[in-house]
Amino acid sequence: MSKSTNIQWCDSTVNPTMGCDGCELWGPGRRTCYAGQLHKRHGGRSSGYAPVFEQVTRFPGRMADAARWPELAGCPRHDKPWLDSSPRFIFVSDMSDALSKGVSFEFLDTEIIAAVTSTEGQRHRWLWLTKRPHRMAEFSQWLAGLGQPWPENLWAGTSITTAATCGRVTDLLKVGANSTVRFLSVEPQVEPISLANWLPGLDWVIQGGESGLEARSFDLDWARSLMSECERAGVPYFLKQLGACPVDGGRRRKLRDRHGGEWGEWPAELRLREVPHVDSRYSRE
Repeated sequence: MSKSTNIQWCDSTVNPTMGCDGCELWGPGRRTCYAGQLHKRHGGRSSGYAPVFEQVTRFPGRMADAARWPELAGCPRHDKPWLDSSPRFIFVSDMSDALSKGVSFEFLDTEIIAAVTSTEGQRHRWLWLTKRPHRMAEFSQWLAGLGQPWPENLWAGTSITTAATCGRVTDLLKVGANSTVRFLSVEPQVEPISLANWLPGLDWVIQGGESGLEARSFDLDWARSLMSECERAGVPYFLKQLGACPVDGGRRRKLRDRHGGEWGEWPAELRLREVPHVDSRYSRE
């Protein structure tokens, strides 16, 4: 967990669990998930990590600690002006998937929901990202059975990386109620993807290319296409990074920033970072 982060679309991160059951970025055929790579380096050596990435480990109390962080509503973010005046944006589970199968709904309730709905927690916006939105939807239904609505300040998100993983959006749309903010992290995008069929049910789209030693190419036309789809649907769009291997017009575009996150190096038409529901827009205009 960290009160500050270099992730462009949030202020802070917190992990009620560490580790993951695996996904298309961490399995027998590929091991490029940055959280998995960090666990290879620190797991079993640092008390803040799971012993190994595949051993999902609970860390109770972290969410409550994060809820006590200072309020940021009304504050400027000199390094992230697109978040100016918004509440603190806290990314939940950047180093884990808290919806891995071994994590009980009871733990998620007492650790996440209790913190988010506390007096201190209500000052912030919590952005919960998972590659298991089917389980998030089941948790939402489980909460409803207890008479607990999905908290309005808990934004529900899922990650997609390929056209085949777009089906996760269908499960995401089952989380919460009509007022629930639902977002996508299309990162790392590694092939062409269209979200036109799902955008009417979404509130925010974040997009980015892959970084790291085994990074795959990110075609800048993919960003142009998704940006246009979001504009037509009226959905805020946020381009996080071009990744380590951006390609434009069939040619590799060399950048100084190894993540491709410094937008001063980007084509002007791609410099767009919008944030929903906080009247925040930071773009080329």
